[in-house]
Amino acid sequence: MRRRNLAVSVLCIALASGPLVPFGANAATRTTTFTVSLTLQNDCQIAANPLNFGNSGVIAANIDQTTTLSVTCSNGASYNVGLDAGSVSGSTVPNRLLASTGTPLPTVAYQLYRDAARTLVWGQTVGTDTVSGTGTGAAQTVTVYGRVAPQTTPAAGTYSSVVTATVTF
Repeated sequence: MRRRNLAVSVLCIALASGPLVPFGANAATRTTTFTVSLTLQNDCQIAANPLNFGNSGVIAANIDQTTTLSVTCSNGASYNVGLDAGSVSGSTVPNRLLASTGTPLPTVAYQLYRDAARTLVWGQTVGTDTVSGTGTGAAQTVTVYGRVAPQTTPAAGTYSSVVTATVTF
């Protein structure tokens, strides 16, 4: 009986002292550290919405419309947005053209401006006729002001051009 009591006592003491570790086994750990990093460079993205002058008959008065560009640049990055002359053959920044189909190619003159008064033509020469800004890290809206001025009205049809917007940063 004494032996049994001794064995039970030893077992109780062993269980109370924690998990049983085989004799001679030592648990060990090692740690290390590592660096986590990210390098951000100045960057910009640009997106554009279409500019639609709608439907018209005779072009006897200004047809004004607006559209927007979305510019997203790194926080603090300076940028300039330029607009080219468009895709119609013979179109220039000072004399932008919309074209339909036919021979000779029928065109409608129009212009894109940087201001609501439509006095500052929007071109693509940085520091001269572009729109500048500073990135915030979030999308910024830039308005494009368009105008078809009174002119001799060409044949009925759909007139269009593809303008390229470029952000320089």
